Amino acid sequence: MSSMARIRAVIDTNVVFEGLTQRIGPAGTIVSAWMAELFQACVSQALAYEYWDVLARKLAPDRWARIRLVLDALLDRAVLVTSYYSWRPSSPDPGDEHVVDCAMNARAVVVTSNLRDFAAARVELHLPVLSPVDFLTLLHAESRGL
Repeated sequence: MSSMARIRAVIDTNVVFEGLTQRIGPAGTIVSAWMAELFQACVSQALAYEYWDVLARKLAPDRWARIRLVLDALLDRAVLVTSYYSWRPSSPDPGDEHVVDCAMNARAVVVTSNLRDFAAARVELHLPVLSPVDFLTLLHAESRGL
């Protein structure tokens, strides 16, 4: 991993899906930064399974076969986080609970396009939650040593 990869982040499935399927915009840039190890991606087994499940269900089989190789490469570059403690309930969407647990156990920021579902975790747990654009701004500032 790059010596500059000090930022630890849990990337929500909506950002991974958009980044892998559209490859442009903030989500695509985040996927490229993950691949280049410009930050330390943190993933729990539950989150890795969710990435696989969502992409496999929503994509045509031939497209999934191609994208699966990229997802495997991303997961190879991630830190596997074991959740020793759970902070549930912390989101109105039960599907987001494992994202919160992963981020809290990893001491990482959450990067999501769905800030609303993480509002309670931001306030009650002081969990840093950033939009893809705000995360890229943070990553850029970190790379410049600001």
